[in-house]
Amino acid sequence: MVVLALAACASVPGKQTGQATLAKQPLGSLVVATPDQNHDLLAQLMAGEMALTHTDLKAASASYSQAMMLSNDPKVAEQAAALAIAVRDTDGAQAAIARWQALGAKPAELAQARAQLALSQGNTDEAQRQLELLVATNDPDAWRQFGRVLIGSRDAAQASQLLEAVATPQRLPSDPQAWLAMSELGDKLGRHAYAMQVAEAAVKRFNSAETYAWLGQMKYRDGDKAGAKLLFDKALAKDPKDAHLRLAYATLLSQGGDYAGASRLLDNGPQDADTYSMRAALAAKANDTKTITRLYSQVQHSPDDVRQGSAYLLGQMAEMLDKKEEALKWYDQVPDDDDHAFDADLRSAVLLQDLGRSPEAHEQLAQMQTDYLDQPALLRRAYEVDAELYMDDQQYAQAEHAFSRALQVTPDDPALLYGRGLAFAEEGDTDKAVSDFRHLLELKPDDTDATNALGYTLADANRDLPEAERLIEAARAARPNDPAIQDSWGWLQYRLGHLDVAEKTLRGAWTAHKDADVGVHLGEVLWKQGRQEDARRVFDEVRKIDPQSTNLHNTLKRLNP
Repeated sequence: MVVLALAACASVPGKQTGQATLAKQPLGSLVVATPDQNHDLLAQLMAGEMALTHTDLKAASASYSQAMMLSNDPKVAEQAAALAIAVRDTDGAQAAIARWQALGAKPAELAQARAQLALSQGNTDEAQRQLELLVATNDPDAWRQFGRVLIGSRDAAQASQLLEAVATPQRLPSDPQAWLAMSELGDKLGRHAYAMQVAEAAVKRFNSAETYAWLGQMKYRDGDKAGAKLLFDKALAKDPKDAHLRLAYATLLSQGGDYAGASRLLDNGPQDADTYSMRAALAAKANDTKTITRLYSQVQHSPDDVRQGSAYLLGQMAEMLDKKEEALKWYDQVPDDDDHAFDADLRSAVLLQDLGRSPEAHEQLAQMQTDYLDQPALLRRAYEVDAELYMDDQQYAQAEHAFSRALQVTPDDPALLYGRGLAFAEEGDTDKAVSDFRHLLELKPDDTDATNALGYTLADANRDLPEAERLIEAARAARPNDPAIQDSWGWLQYRLGHLDVAEKTLRGAWTAHKDADVGVHLGEVLWKQGRQEDARRVFDEVRKIDPQSTNLHNTLKRLNP
């Protein structure tokens, strides 16, 4: 009862009796200190990462400079140092390197960072001193870090000077990979004599397949094909089963035009996805269907990892063998993360069109236009192929819409402007076609195809014939034997009433290339000359080439209503 009485006496003033507050939980009165943003490690790290996603290096550097003082993680200080060097904040970089050192950075890591800082300041002597300290640490990654420093230099001449001063044969380790890396770096930096010196010294010291192969590549580029072949033969004698070595040698032979030799080299020994791919490419170049058939069977019966990694290659070979349905199945097996995933999808759309499954082809391309929204170059290509398939089906309005969407992705793209101009012309919208072709010629005044297209469009519409004549003459001067340009010239002569010249020109174009549109033009000229039987024979040939020719249908309707 005493406890209750005391509780009642302790009630809050103004409260009615019987409404005494209950005691709070112990944690209810605990105050948690919340740091401000400048002292919040997580906030600084998040701000730094967010700035990096927006490529705002200065903001990222500022955030990581704050974060490294709040963290005992050497990785944070390392990132702070790298960012400060990138934005040329000397004081910030020195402070970050000191903090990193205090947290236990390796001597090689510190020497690399200090060398990068010196290079960013243009201090070649200090950079050389730090690089010499770096390689003297004998750290397993030392020479790789050395290479990173030089590759990241903004001054190629400075990097070249340091390479030759530090990466001497006397300093390079007993590792052929380091020698080859320095030789290749010298080659990239334009120090060919140094690169050759190190490569030759590597061959003498290590006498290995990889050193022979690298020196062989350099000899080949210098025009010493015999010397290169000798070195590659030595490399293969050292390691005859190395698939990558055989690929490198085959590439060298094919570049020199020895496709048969390259094929023989790859035919023997262990096979992987890369050797199969190059063998197929060589067979395709030689139009060797027999070899492609054999390869198609070999790859299908190869080990699972090789076959699964070769789905795109199998699709290509199936296409070459006119096995379109099989090609579709292989392309469907190409994984989404494969380098050829986009090309496989694109080829599938083209194959569906070839198989008469146009709706599925356009559905495939529509899906690709969604999948590749964040990749403009691929998105543009998906729209372009969509437009081309619509052009093939003579659905010119849809083709124009697809070209227009592609032009929203890459404005003023010459190929897209040309394609849309053709679509407009086929639709009969001459003004828009002329506008696209004129705009294209503003961008590329010497574009012969655009010059011819504009001239032909004007001639076909029977307007501005003097300009059409000037344009087509310019195209003829650039490519006098082009059947398409001959067709334009012949059609212009027809519009000008020069039937004999038109007939002679169009017959030459028709003989050179049996194109349906050229045949329709020739037939119309023959008809106007009163040679209807000759015209009908040409029209019959056109039907065999393109049974669905809208141009033929419209011309016959006009000539013989």
